[in-house]
Amino acid sequence: MSTTRSIAHNTIVQMVGKIISTIFGLLAVGMMTRYLGTEKFGWYVTAITFLQFVGIIIDFGLIPVTAQMLSELPAHLRTASEKEHKSYQEKLLKNLLGFRLLTAVIFLGIAPFIALFFPYPLEIKIAIAFSTVSFLCICLNQILTGFFQYKLKMYWQSLSDIAGRLVLVGGLWILIYKHYDYLPIMGVVVASALAYTLVFWLGATKYAKLGFAFDWQIWKNIIKKMWPLAISIIFNVIYLRGDTVLLTFFRSQTEVGIYGAAYRVIDILSQMAMLIMGIMLPLMAYHWSRKIKDGFKKYYQQSFDIIMLITVPIVATFVMLGKPIMILVAGKDFLASGAYLQILILAIGGVYLGAIFGHTAVAINRQRQTMWIYISNAIITLIGYLVFIPKYGALGAAWMTVFSEFYTGLWLFIIVRRYTQEKLAYQTFFKIIISGILMSAVLYFLPNINVIFSAVLGALVYCLAIFATGAVSLKTFREIAAFKTTAPEINLPN
Repeated sequence: MSTTRSIAHNTIVQMVGKIISTIFGLLAVGMMTRYLGTEKFGWYVTAITFLQFVGIIIDFGLIPVTAQMLSELPAHLRTASEKEHKSYQEKLLKNLLGFRLLTAVIFLGIAPFIALFFPYPLEIKIAIAFSTVSFLCICLNQILTGFFQYKLKMYWQSLSDIAGRLVLVGGLWILIYKHYDYLPIMGVVVASALAYTLVFWLGATKYAKLGFAFDWQIWKNIIKKMWPLAISIIFNVIYLRGDTVLLTFFRSQTEVGIYGAAYRVIDILSQMAMLIMGIMLPLMAYHWSRKIKDGFKKYYQQSFDIIMLITVPIVATFVMLGKPIMILVAGKDFLASGAYLQILILAIGGVYLGAIFGHTAVAINRQRQTMWIYISNAIITLIGYLVFIPKYGALGAAWMTVFSEFYTGLWLFIIVRRYTQEKLAYQTFFKIIISGILMSAVLYFLPNINVIFSAVLGALVYCLAIFATGAVSLKTFREIAAFKTTAPEINLPN
């Protein structure tokens, strides 16, 4: 199978898997919002956001670092045998897992003690303490995600995600049926993370021997690769999660819950771009490191076109249908979340741009040159949060989030343009925009009918428009759908 078709099939499998897991994710959100109510759902948002704040700080950029290090063999091994390549990669993978486990245990172990000093109800502090287990799982999954990106086997992430969401929805149904309260429900959230990790780990054992190792020379190389990303991400967390954390200080848990419900929808949607760029990063890194300019340019352009193809309809749908979508997802008590969702969905455009150009910067080894973007964004956005959140609450938080995401995405684009000297072609993008405008017009002029029917009709109009405008050709569609093999365009290392 050609690399192009492999990418397409991986992307389609991921998208199908992501659609399924998104449905279950939104169902879980709906079950929790309806059962817990606005205040206790605010407790859930506060506990998860606190740990996400810690989790992002210790992210260290290890997903792209893992994919990049596995794609770039050391010079002394490039003429070695396939057996030696595999042995080195397994050793590297074990050291990445060992590094991730040690750093995660240290930092996550401190988190519950820090939470004791925050003005949260006791239930939230208890939830933070035992929920660190789920974030330890997430940390280990980073390395396996990078490994599967390198292998072009990202369907395992989709399978694991679905397994975790099934445990979450099933567990919630049982606890709600038996009328359990907040803390047991947080226990189900932990169980879902364990299920995700178990399936992910079992999948990885089919391609490599897993374990934990310590080789100081390899760990030094890991630190050398990841420290620019780590510093960037530490500042990144200020504008990614600072809004919700500060909201817990200045506003009630009810407002935190209403804002958090909309933000949870955004969190689920934002993962799509990361999955797709996870496929593209090792391909771009492979071609860039070997100075295959045409190959790099091809996958760089494909990254932009594919991400824009999914960004435009998502933004159009949620801007037009934000309020009825939140009623459908979370219930009538969360009607106010719809207004926040309509604002926050604009940030998805910035998130997706950041995913494209942030991953590309890693592929071309320009992590250090992007650090100032995250640092300056953190400073500007934190000032904005401190000015607007006390005065405007969740509304101020939402608009500052939109600003921060576009600030990062656009500056990353400028950095990548400067160091690659590659110009993107925008013909397909303009056709996508036209298709999105047609879709938005249909949704705008539709009478007040069922939100699901409206969304499906809008998606149908968009699909017809992208074929009619030539944004996606029927020839490309038939090529992707074909199952016969063709000569591979490149031979990725095993």
